[in-house]
Amino acid sequence: MANADPPAELRAALRQLEEHLGRSLSDASDGHARWELYRAALGAEAARPALLAAVAAEPDGALASGVVGEALEGLPRTERDAWVQALAPEVRGFSERRVRELGVLEDLRSGALAAEGVPELIDAWSDWLQLRLATESDDAAVLRALAASGRTKRIRRTAGESLG
Repeated sequence: MANADPPAELRAALRQLEEHLGRSLSDASDGHARWELYRAALGAEAARPALLAAVAAEPDGALASGVVGEALEGLPRTERDAWVQALAPEVRGFSERRVRELGVLEDLRSGALAAEGVPELIDAWSDWLQLRLATESDDAAVLRALAASGRTKRIRRTAGESLG
């Protein structure tokens, strides 16, 4: 699926990614080819600045959003907002929510968010976050809350099974 030639800022970022990864992009105007390069760059910490520059210059909002969605969990918490802000405002919603929910996961793991507060918060959480907690949490209070009030049968069942 070829488009017009990418803007100069994107071409520069793509060249940097190619250098970091030691591979060439077959067609910079092809969104699928750019996606493959971006996916390869996700696993290379040294390529992160060039990848962020590419996301900021990427004219395909859905493609840029997909890259950020893939990158968020592997990023330090302090860097996530910069990646979301690199997206066009009209495609930030998913990534903004994922940043918040990753923060909830981390806060529950660290104890910064008390498990006793979970029942009041569950309704605002996405199915993704509820299921993730049902499968990963070892806190009985969190699992009981999800088993009782999870949005779907799968979430409730998984939380109940995790309780043992």
